[in-house]
Amino acid sequence: MKKDTVTVVDNASGRQIELPVKHPTQGPSVVDIGSFYRELGYFTYDPGFLSTASCQSSITYIDGEQGILQYRGYPIEQLATQSSFLEVTYLMLNGELPNPTQLDEFSGIINHHSMLNESLKSFFRGFYHDAHPMAIMVGVVGSLSAFYNDSTDITDPHHREVAAHRMIAKMPSIAAASFKHTIGEPQVYPGLSYTGNLLKMMFSVPCEEYHVDPVAERALDLIFILHIDHEQNASTSTVRLAGSSQANPFACIASGIAALWGPAHGGANEAVLNMLGEIGDVKNIPEYLARAKDKNDPFRLMGFGHRVYKNYDPRARIIREMCHEVLAKLGDNNDPMFELALRLEEIALNDDYFIKRKLYPNVDFYSGLIYRALGIPGNMFTVMFAIARTVGWVAQWMEMIGEENQRIGRPRQLYVGAGQRDYVPIDKR
Repeated sequence: MKKDTVTVVDNASGRQIELPVKHPTQGPSVVDIGSFYRELGYFTYDPGFLSTASCQSSITYIDGEQGILQYRGYPIEQLATQSSFLEVTYLMLNGELPNPTQLDEFSGIINHHSMLNESLKSFFRGFYHDAHPMAIMVGVVGSLSAFYNDSTDITDPHHREVAAHRMIAKMPSIAAASFKHTIGEPQVYPGLSYTGNLLKMMFSVPCEEYHVDPVAERALDLIFILHIDHEQNASTSTVRLAGSSQANPFACIASGIAALWGPAHGGANEAVLNMLGEIGDVKNIPEYLARAKDKNDPFRLMGFGHRVYKNYDPRARIIREMCHEVLAKLGDNNDPMFELALRLEEIALNDDYFIKRKLYPNVDFYSGLIYRALGIPGNMFTVMFAIARTVGWVAQWMEMIGEENQRIGRPRQLYVGAGQRDYVPIDKR
């Protein structure tokens, strides 16, 4: 009779154990190694957790081999082309798509919470004028528990919901205020749609009338949908690990922002523009392509291929069309970087070297170009990422806190330091 287990044999001792197998609704099954140390006396070793399922989740599913990304079971292609950011946000938090009444009510709640406590203005003024917006964001978000301590009881489902709504609603306001602080302009209050608010708060000034461009608004809405969640990545795992200690939700999200700030995680679209700046001109593309193909050359093409998607990033297919629409409407014809990027894209999509290795332009390649066309500076790119990803962080945090047997995270290690030794008095060393 077939057993739903995996048998592990310790060849040193001859001991043998059976480990249960757990099956998902989609994707690879997992081996439950909870009894491994107790039965065999070994820890498992998996740097970066590349083969380890750190949790059980029903939020996001990725199949990197097939190029599949789903939120709550819905393909990203359908959500990105037929839904809106706030509708997908409701889906992520509640597990189901809203009806019209539910969406109107939810949108009203988010709009209600979009204002910042006026005392926070003095907090922003405490940062140096050229502080990085991500540094400001980490500090301000971490401080929110001091301003909104009426929603920090994580054992109360209502508190968790209010905290979730506040975080999602206030992130555009915090991001825009961080940007305004660095350029010395006054903060602007919200009052439009979610992404319309962000554009208004970033680019309007009190002395001039401002109209949100519908193409820009729609482009941001699309980018935010594509960036809402991406399974158990570095920042999401950070939020879960911080949350497992029962820290307040604002502190947990601040930890996620700090993890996202790392150039290996959230800074990829900014790296794309830096790469284009290094290439400099269309005429230099052949030289740099040759360097990219040379294993001994440190130069790498940024924004091509993806660590998770071994076929094609499904988000790139969606955002590519929007990128071309934005460049046609809002792109600066005198900016050589746009011409350079489009030429590089064309070559990469037709070059056998890239095709065979499936090094297609990814979502970071296109989102960086869109941000530049919208007038968003490079140091704000990761901030924009954080706004969208806050939804995923909050959904993952709420799912974890709501688990019946939720435990504090405590990874093990392979210790390779000195063995036990005795202290030697300083006069004898």
